[in-house]
Amino acid sequence: MIKSYRGQLPDGSQDRIRLSTPNGKTGHRIIKFQILPATPGDAAAEHCVKIYKNEQSSVDDNVNFGDNTLLGAAVYAAASSTSYPQVQTSVIFDAEIFNQDIYVTQKDTQGGSCNYYIELEQIPLTETEALVSIIKNLRIEQ
Repeated sequence: MIKSYRGQLPDGSQDRIRLSTPNGKTGHRIIKFQILPATPGDAAAEHCVKIYKNEQSSVDDNVNFGDNTLLGAAVYAAASSTSYPQVQTSVIFDAEIFNQDIYVTQKDTQGGSCNYYIELEQIPLTETEALVSIIKNLRIEQ
């Protein structure tokens, strides 16, 4: 089954998407991740939206794929200068399976809001797979 989640994040904010279940036997995998500014016609914007496995203590626009809590990142850049492309979007996400809540953050150099749209594939997990996913998440938080 495919489930979709969407929302709008002001600059420097974070959303929690509740996915955890009492037995942890429902896994999820990102299959689509898109972003769109709240005001697409603005002359300049640089939105950085990221998906994490755990809550972030601060929100920034630094993308570090060495961070094992980062599940995906999307960047939307629009410039009014003719020397740069008017609009450019890059989206990268991991195919990792997780069974805990995820967190979406947004930072914009211009201070604007940005919309996000995420599609997750639900995957039934065996007891062992659920336990491994939970343990991996616990090890990340320490």
